Amino acid sequence: MNIRTYALPVLAAVGMVAAVYTVHTSDRDLAAAPPSAAPAPSPFERQIAGAGIIEACSENVAVGAAVSGLIVGVAVHEGQRVQRGDLLLRVDARALEAEQGQRRAELAIAQAEVARLRALPRAEDLPPLEARIAMARVSLEDARAKLALAEAVSDKRALSGEELVRRQFAVRGAEAEVAAAEADLSKQRAGAWSADVALAEARVASARAANERIEVEIERLSVRAPIGGTCLQVRARTGEFAVAGSSVPLVLLGDLSVLHVRIDIDESDAWRFRPGAGAQGFVRGNSRLATPLTFVRVDPYVMPKRSLTGDTLERIDTRVLQVIYSFAADALPVYVGQQMDVFIDSPSDRGKQ
Repeated sequence: MNIRTYALPVLAAVGMVAAVYTVHTSDRDLAAAPPSAAPAPSPFERQIAGAGIIEACSENVAVGAAVSGLIVGVAVHEGQRVQRGDLLLRVDARALEAEQGQRRAELAIAQAEVARLRALPRAEDLPPLEARIAMARVSLEDARAKLALAEAVSDKRALSGEELVRRQFAVRGAEAEVAAAEADLSKQRAGAWSADVALAEARVASARAANERIEVEIERLSVRAPIGGTCLQVRARTGEFAVAGSSVPLVLLGDLSVLHVRIDIDESDAWRFRPGAGAQGFVRGNSRLATPLTFVRVDPYVMPKRSLTGDTLERIDTRVLQVIYSFAADALPVYVGQQMDVFIDSPSDRGKQ
């Protein structure tokens, strides 16, 4: 008998038995895996449960650059305490500093022109004008003397009429020279014209405004702390390019003297919440770490809920009412951005079931 005649049926039977055994042994209820951490127990008879995220009491302040440019220096690091006005980072200001030198020179020129006009008349400008008046008066006396001699001639044939007229005009010209010299001296003694001074002062004001504008532009390139607090994140590096208006903050600041918890209450439970209700917060992952929470405020706008990853483009699940509670910074070993399980007392539920 050929063994190949029975090999195929035997193998088929063995496979059938193995399949039945596998199905039988796998069709059993598996024991549930124990939770990695015990769930937080509610301290209230009736409560509103919500997920909270820890933030600074000043809220998290995202600091960016007012003007795009190359970062030439970063003055802070994560965890550093800063005061309001402290330097955080500096953007390259060389182009503006060069322009500032030109603006300062223009201001100096305009101020010098005003000083020159106000200093008029100069003492050394008056003697030449006084000498000119004296010379003009001498010329006038000479012209008058010659005219008098001509008029005193008894014989009119001895002097032509043309010569007499010439001497008369010479006297008038000398008188005009004296008047012009005296007018120039009076003008010089009066100093600068008020309209010229006003125009020069206006140029000074314009140059000063241009210089101040450059100073403001340079100051804007120095990014300073808008509040006193702690640097939660520093994403700026020397040599990187800072983009004004970027959604990614260069420095994230927050006042950690008191911590806040921003709690999302589902809109279906929002009607049950009462401002000022007591609350208890538990550290996620360790229900033994808990602290009472103090009511701060309610953001009175029910907004779409977003996943607590910090990404503003997360998928919207539902709408929530955001409630802010606070607790002492040293009450729990937690950090800003960490999640908490929160239970809020809801005594208004009692007797309504």
